[in-house]
Amino acid sequence: PGGGGGGGGGGKKTPAGSAHLVIKDLGEIHSRLLDHRPFIQGETRYFVKEFEEKRGLREMRVLENLKNVIHETNEHTLPKCRETMQDYLNQVLQRLQAANDSVCRLQQREQERKKIHNDHLIASEKQHILQWEDFMKEQPNKRAEVDEEHRKAMERLKEQYAEMEKDLAKFSTF
Repeated sequence: PGGGGGGGGGGKKTPAGSAHLVIKDLGEIHSRLLDHRPFIQGETRYFVKEFEEKRGLREMRVLENLKNVIHETNEHTLPKCRETMQDYLNQVLQRLQAANDSVCRLQQREQERKKIHNDHLIASEKQHILQWEDFMKEQPNKRAEVDEEHRKAMERLKEQYAEMEKDLAKFSTF
């Protein structure tokens, strides 16, 4: 009985120990079936890690492409544009200078033409003034000549009428 009791006593410990293991197993089953936090945390960490790596690589590619475009622009495109712009600006500047010179020459010719025209007008006006003054100076002389011719014509007419009266007087005595 002591041995059996000891075995029974040990058997009593065993069911208690096995109850403990059963509870432990139930806790594990419960945590595996119902508690998803560790799984979700692991999946979340994995997703974040994958997302950051993929995103990081994509952003690195974008940044690398951007760096290449900037380098290409700075090293090749901008100098070519600057050279082309300077060439065209020099050509435009030369054409503008030539056009400006042509306009200046045209303005100078126009001013000379206007000056010649004005000088001609002034000379013509002075000549007309001199002719008018000469004409006005001659007017008293011509008036005197006309008056003299008129007086002579009047004298001739008087003489002619006087002779006609004499001739008439001869005929009236008949």
